[in-house]
Amino acid sequence: MQANFEASREYAQSQDQTDFLYPFRERFLFPQHDGKDVSYFCGNSLGLQPKSVSYLMNIELEDWAKYGVEGHFQARNPWFSYHHLFSESLAKVVGAKPEEVVAMNTLTVNLHLLMLSFYRPEGKRYKILMEAGAFPSDQYAMETQVRMYGYEPEDAIIEMKPREGAYIIEEDDIIAAIAEAGETLAVVMIGGVNYYTGQFFDLKRITDAAHRVGAYAGYDLAHAVGNIPLQLHDWNVDFACWCSYKYLNSGPGGVGGAFVHEHHGNNPKTFRLAGWWGNEEKGRFKMEKGYMPGKGAAGWQMSNAPVFNMVAHRASLDIYDKAGMPALREKSLHLTAYMDFLLKQITHLPFTIITPADKHRRGCQLSLLFGDRGREVFDNLTAAGVIADWREPNVIRIAPVPLYNTFEDCYNLYEILKGME
Repeated sequence: MQANFEASREYAQSQDQTDFLYPFRERFLFPQHDGKDVSYFCGNSLGLQPKSVSYLMNIELEDWAKYGVEGHFQARNPWFSYHHLFSESLAKVVGAKPEEVVAMNTLTVNLHLLMLSFYRPEGKRYKILMEAGAFPSDQYAMETQVRMYGYEPEDAIIEMKPREGAYIIEEDDIIAAIAEAGETLAVVMIGGVNYYTGQFFDLKRITDAAHRVGAYAGYDLAHAVGNIPLQLHDWNVDFACWCSYKYLNSGPGGVGGAFVHEHHGNNPKTFRLAGWWGNEEKGRFKMEKGYMPGKGAAGWQMSNAPVFNMVAHRASLDIYDKAGMPALREKSLHLTAYMDFLLKQITHLPFTIITPADKHRRGCQLSLLFGDRGREVFDNLTAAGVIADWREPNVIRIAPVPLYNTFEDCYNLYEILKGME
């Protein structure tokens, strides 16, 4: 496929003209630059706003005004069961059964709640394996989790690093480290896609390795959900959580999500912190003592749904239902490969693409590591109406999102870089 790519605007436009997903771009609002839509490559940090958000928000505002408290049962989308609106859609996005997923809280809150269920250190089994350079929130969460049980992070956390001179972590090294940790390993907790390099890990292989030594496997899917097709149920993943404001376009601080495999979610003996909304729905308003967890991932809920926070999530998932993950992945592979092809034509700027070259080991992100001039390049892109993402100390992340980015967007970025002295 790559041999047929051309670094020309005409070629990029021809690809857009035959793109089945191109019309979905019209469902989003774009920031403006000099009266035109920006080329927005920052969906791996904050996705664009779906145009339908304001309409759906007005529905909830109208029902609140009309019904007051009775909106919990009489609103067009009753608030009592509002979280159920997301089950089918989220299940398709992450490859799960509807009862294995729930929209709730925010990512790190969900990560802590799930770790309290699955990180239960005892005797020799107390260690957590994670990737070095994980997103800071994951690092902080794991540090405090082990300290809560009296362990020191330096001893209890196994960090996987790239080999000398490399940028990505070899999965063979992860599997070997899991086997070496053996009966000391309690949980593997890795980011499904590393935020910095864009590396996608083989979650099935890692999960199988964890289970062979008696450990649980859980994942932070912040940069994987809505980006790469997942099969959490079939891969036998124990738990996972994610945010919704990146590829799922659900607004800053948008509601998070969680997955708990039915092996655990349907077992009332699986420990979880109890909250009113996690209780069995039939008995929720009896206001009685004695917690009876609801079935599946819903049993990890703490409080009632933050309806206004969830409106954008609903708008975006409606779009995902119509586009479908298979079509999004097909375009993503082609679009990201084209961006990769164009960037490799730029030989006069000092950067290295540190995202895996293998298309199966990455989503729609390319990370450019600069020796110098990185900030200058980033500022030039911004001044020209291209929104990318700067990560200290010297990486520009570019995310060609298949829902709203075009091949011509990619060419625009290339042309700007090509024109830099």
